[in-house]
Amino acid sequence: MKKEIIICRCEEVTEEEIVKVIKQGYTSLNEIKRILRCGMGHCQGRSCLPVIARLISKYNRKPLSEIRFPTSRPPLKPIALGILAQYHKSLDKNRNE
Repeated sequence: MKKEIIICRCEEVTEEEIVKVIKQGYTSLNEIKRILRCGMGHCQGRSCLPVIARLISKYNRKPLSEIRFPTSRPPLKPIALGILAQYHKSLDKNRNE
């Protein structure tokens, strides 16, 4: 059984999906972000984008220092944590139905 490695936990994007996109010729974090939605979840790419940058570096033999990180935009207005928790519960409920 093949072990699946999830890189972006917010959008449930696997390492295999990211490598596939890199091999198709997409070599910037912005391109991969737009195609797979990684970095667009609740954490805004704080955990996954550095890992994806290392994958781009590995498969394109490009120094990590040359990979540009996308600019992050803060939310337009603050969101209460309770609202985010309700959103997560509704996602779980929809998945179980």
